[in-house]
Order: sequence, then structure tokens, then C-alpha cells
Amino acid sequence: MDQFAHANIKQTEPFESRVYLSSPTMHGEELRYIREAFDTNWVSTVGENINRVEQNIAELVGRPKSVALASGTAALHMAVRAAAVKLYGEPDPALGALAGKRVFCSDLTFAATVNPVLYEGGEPVFIDSEYETWNMDPAALERAFLRFPEVKLVVLVHLYGTPAKLEQIRAVCDRNNALLVEDAAESLGATYDGKQTGMFGDLSVVSFNGNKIITGSCGGMLLCDTVETMDRVRKWSTQSREPVAWYQHRELGFNYRMSNLIAGVIRGQIPWLENHIDCKRRIYRRYAEGLKDLPLTMNPYEAGRARPNHWLSCVLIDREAMCPQSRGEGEASYTPQPGKSCPTQILEAIAALNAEGRPIWKPMHLQPIYSRYPFVSAAEGLDAGSDIFTRGLCLPSDIKMTEEQMDRLIAAIRAVFENTPV
Repeated sequence: MDQFAHANIKQTEPFESRVYLSSPTMHGEELRYIREAFDTNWVSTVGENINRVEQNIAELVGRPKSVALASGTAALHMAVRAAAVKLYGEPDPALGALAGKRVFCSDLTFAATVNPVLYEGGEPVFIDSEYETWNMDPAALERAFLRFPEVKLVVLVHLYGTPAKLEQIRAVCDRNNALLVEDAAESLGATYDGKQTGMFGDLSVVSFNGNKIITGSCGGMLLCDTVETMDRVRKWSTQSREPVAWYQHRELGFNYRMSNLIAGVIRGQIPWLENHIDCKRRIYRRYAEGLKDLPLTMNPYEAGRARPNHWLSCVLIDREAMCPQSRGEGEASYTPQPGKSCPTQILEAIAALNAEGRPIWKPMHLQPIYSRYPFVSAAEGLDAGSDIFTRGLCLPSDIKMTEEQMDRLIAAIRAVFENTPV
């Protein structure tokens, strides 16, 4: 790893071109498959691009069956619905497949992980994170089952491309006869004990949103093990049309299928997955090296077991190095102190360079829409997710960043702590 002469880096001017958090990176092959769809007139929700993407992603992850869908959120909805039907039988269309049922959900995540539970009439119970991966705490999950033994469904996310403690989570689910929906939207290509994330859930999903490790601009994939589940999801995602000549419907349906054009972009991106992961890993390591003597740590993972895809590089400021910070519903403020900082101050320094960072996801149990639902941590009074949200931030992680841009970002963060002009 090369060393950085931070003191010699001048940052008087912002970057000419904006540095994004994580933007799409195209390579050219994508146009070939888009053109193929145009030339053959397959510009609908069927076509060879969709067939190949379903096959390639299933093979990459190691699952036998897959369904290409319009978004990762659509895939999560179908996964939650399929799990609920398996657990509780055919739903009343007006009430949803989870009507009145509680579901254990990762707390530190984006709302899309949890929203499908409400789509199906369920009630989320939020499970706190642990500090070693920032993901669902197995001890908190175990405690939640003691409090709500009737729960039979868990929705787990791999935050920022870092695998959760999958062996422990899976064991807790199995002991309690619960199904696991694995939200691998951010972690495509990441592995745990040599297996791809997406292999550990009873149903799993990945995302191809515009900021993901590979992209179609949108799109998602449901991964499962049986023809029955695959066929059921395909039917639901095409408005639940019955196989008759006229339009006939026996159950609620959704317009969730992927476009063959979007699939063409994804098809052209798939061969670049490992390249993108390598680039993300270099970004993570460059930040880690450049910031190593500051009072902060990079987002952690289980070394020796987990291989993150490093979708986003993040930092957590040490408690004793936090300057006073206040966050309301829409604004944040802080009081500068020598040798200390906070996420708001660092994000301002990044923004001054014409670069994009962002706060850590605000935990679900702190969100106005979800604040009335239960929250379970590993011990009374513990709230690791809120602490990570308070002290953490996501750094620019775009694979098109230059080394010079990264060095200037690192220098800007150092200047905040060292109370030196930039």
C-alpha cells in the first residue's frame, strides 16, 4: 500500500467533476445487449436478456431458481409474500399474507428492507445491530424469540456489502423453526465461509439499483430453491394472470417483471462484478491506510470468515473524539472542538470538495413511520444501531475516483480532526 503525503496535498479548489457516493460504471458491453433487444424487437418484460440474467445470477450465487424483477424492493416483497404463504397459507387479498403477524427485521437498514412487511399487513419487530459487523445481532435475535416466540419469519440485511454473522443467525432461526429472508441487495459477490451471500436464506434477493455493485439502473432478483416458489412468484409478478385465453385472476397480482432492456444492461455488467469488487476493496484499503492514526475505525467485518464486497466504505468516530452534534427531523448542527469531529462536520468537508458522502442509515425504530413497533437489543438499555448512526458516516466510494481525489478526501478528513485549514 502506497503512503500518502497528506501535509503536501492542497485542497483549495473543489473537484471539477463531482465525486459520487457510488454511481454506475458502464463498460460498453451493455450496449450490445440493449441493441440486441432493439434489433429483435424484444423490448417488453420477456426476452433473452432476462433469461440469461436469471441464469447467470442464479449460477453466480449458487441457487437453483431465480426470478428477475423490476427492483430489489419488488424482489423483497415477493420473497416476504412467498415466505408468508408457506407459513400461514393463502392470504385474504384485502388483509395481506402477514395479516397481524409479527416479523423480525434488521433495524439498521434502508426502509425498503422493511416496507414489504407492511405491504402484506405484518408488524415488524426491529432487531438491534452488533458492533463487529453492524448487522443484526444474533444475541438480540435470540432474545426476541424469547419475547415473541410465535414469530416464524426473519428478514436479515447485509449492511453496506458486509455479511452478517450468518452461521449464528441461521442457527437461531432453525432452532425456532423460522424462515429467513436474506436481503443481499447491497452484498452481491460478498461471501461468508466461501459461500455467496444469497445462499443462506430460505429466500434471498439482490438489487441492481443504480448505485449497486453492478447495475441495470434498476432491477432486482429473487433467489429460491424450488420450481413451485419460482412459478408462484412469476405469476404474482405478472398480475397473477391465470393460464387461459382471456384475462382471469384468482389472486392478487403485481406488475413487477423486469424489462428486457434493463436486463441487457445487467447482462453486460455481470462479467465486471469481480473487477468492481476489487476496485471497491482498494478504496476501502486506501481509506483505512490514510486514516489509520485518526480516532475512527472503518466499517468492520469478520476477518477469516467474511469477504465483503465493500460496496460502501464507512467510518465510525471514537466516542471520546465526538464533538457535540445535534440532529433533528431535517437538519443537523454541531459545535467544533479541537481534535474532535462528528459525521456532520466531516460530511460538510467532503461536500466542500464537490464529493458525496452520507450519514449511516437511520435505524428503523427511530423512523417516524416505524417508531411505534417493538425494538429488541441484546441487553436492556443497549442500542448499538443508534450509536452507529450517531457516530458513523459513508465515505465517497465510487470506483471511478482517482488516487489524487482519494488523497484529497483523506486529507480533508484529517484536517477536520487536526483543526488545520484545507
